[in-house]
Amino acid sequence: MKASELSDAYDLAVIGAGPAGLAAATSAARLGLSTVLFDEQSGPGGQIYRAVTHTPLRATKILGDEYWRGAALWSDFSASGAAYCPGTTVWSLSRDREVGVSIDGVARLVSARQVVLATGALERPFPIPGWTLPGVMTAGAAQILLKTGGLVGQGRVVLAGCGPLLWLIAWQYLNAGKTIDAILDTTPRGNWAAAWPHLPAFLASRYLKKGLKLMLAVRRAVRVIGNVTALRAEGQARVERIVYRCGDGAEQSLPVDLLLLHQGVAPNVNLASSVGCAHEWDPRQLSWRPRLDDWLRTSVAGIRIAGDGAGIAGAEAAEARGRIAAVGAALALERCSEAEAAQAVHEPRLDLAAAERGRTFLDVLYRPAPQFRVPEGDTLVCRCEEVSAAQVVEAVKLGCTGPNQLKSFLRCGMGPCQGRLCGLTVTELIASARGMTPADVGYYRLRPPVKPITLAE
Repeated sequence: MKASELSDAYDLAVIGAGPAGLAAATSAARLGLSTVLFDEQSGPGGQIYRAVTHTPLRATKILGDEYWRGAALWSDFSASGAAYCPGTTVWSLSRDREVGVSIDGVARLVSARQVVLATGALERPFPIPGWTLPGVMTAGAAQILLKTGGLVGQGRVVLAGCGPLLWLIAWQYLNAGKTIDAILDTTPRGNWAAAWPHLPAFLASRYLKKGLKLMLAVRRAVRVIGNVTALRAEGQARVERIVYRCGDGAEQSLPVDLLLLHQGVAPNVNLASSVGCAHEWDPRQLSWRPRLDDWLRTSVAGIRIAGDGAGIAGAEAAEARGRIAAVGAALALERCSEAEAAQAVHEPRLDLAAAERGRTFLDVLYRPAPQFRVPEGDTLVCRCEEVSAAQVVEAVKLGCTGPNQLKSFLRCGMGPCQGRLCGLTVTELIASARGMTPADVGYYRLRPPVKPITLAE
C-alpha cells in the first residue's frame, strides 16, 4: 500500500506484524473496526515467524513445527479485511494517537481512535570485549539470515550466552546441516537454586517437553561448556578466537570464524516511551516494561501494548495479548458490550495464563550474570558513538546522574539506534557506579522521530 492510499483516520492502528500484531489486527477487523497494520519489515511474522510467507526453507523440520503457526496467523489476517502496510517506518506517535509513517520515502500522518503497539522485543545487549569485531553477531541476527535467506555461518561456529533462544538457534543450525563447534553456557550455577521454587509451575507448563527435547538433541551433537564466567573475543581484522574462563579456572580459548552471542531478550520500549507511556523496572526480567491494566491499556489514553513489548512471554502469549487488546479497543469504541467483550477474551485469557505458566522459572534460571551486563574498561557500551564503559564511569564521577545527562557528556544513545543497543547497559552501568537501583537511575528520554528519516520526509 502506498502512503497516498492510506485513509486519514482509522478506528485502530496496529504497529508491528508479529504474532501479537497479526492477532490484534485480525480480531479487530472481525469486530467491525476499520483497522490498519503497519510493519517495518517487508513481510509478516515479526521475529519468531519472520519470512514465514517467503522463506526458502520449506522443510518444516529445520525451523520446527511451531514456526509454521505464523502461516495460519497470516492466512487469518489476509481474510480479515484489515489494511496491511509492510515496509513502513513508524517514526512518531502522539498522545492524541496521530501516527507518523513513511512508505517508500513518502511520509504522512494518520489518525487512529485506538492504537495497539506490538513492537516486540530486542535482544539484550551482550557487551564483552571484542563484541564489535566482524564475525561476531547476535543469535537473533543469525536466525534472521537463516529464515530469510536459508543462510548459515561458514567455518567454525561457536555460540555463547544463555537463554532459550540460544538453544533454539543451535537446534535450527543443526537441522540445517551445520556443525557447531561449541556452546559456551554462561548460565550462573547459582541461578538453579534461585529457580528451584518455581520448578513446579514449569513442570506443568508447555515449555518442559519441547525444551527438554530440543536441549537433549543439541547436547548430543554439540560440545557444551558450562559455568562460563568470562568471555573475550579476539582477532585483528575479524574475530579469530573466543577466550573464556569456567568458574575460577584458567583462561582457555577456541578458534572461531563466527561467534553468536545471546543472553535473552527485553521489551522494545522506544516507541511507547516516546509517547509518554509509563514504564517501570522489572527486577525479574531485568528490563523496562510498560504499566498496563487487564485490557493492556497504558497510561496514555487509547494506547495499548501487546506481545513481548508488554513483557517477555513468547509467541503464544503474544498472540493471546493481541486478541485481548483488540477486544479492549472494540469495547472502548462501543462496538461491543461488556458481556460480549468478556466472552470474547475468555479463551485468550486462558491461553495467556497457560503460556505464562513456567515463565518465572525460565526468567530466574536464565538471568544473565552481572559481569555480562555491566562491562568494564575499554569495552564499548554505545556502539553508535563508540563510548566505552570506562568513559561512562568517568562521567558519573564528574557528576552525571543518569542516561539523559550522559547524552550531554558523551552523546551516548544519540546514534542511529536511538539507544536500542545500549539503553539497558547504560542504565545498569550508571546504577552500579552510583550504588543505586536501575529503577532509580531511569532510562533514556525518547523523542520523535524514533527512527531515522530524511529531511524531505
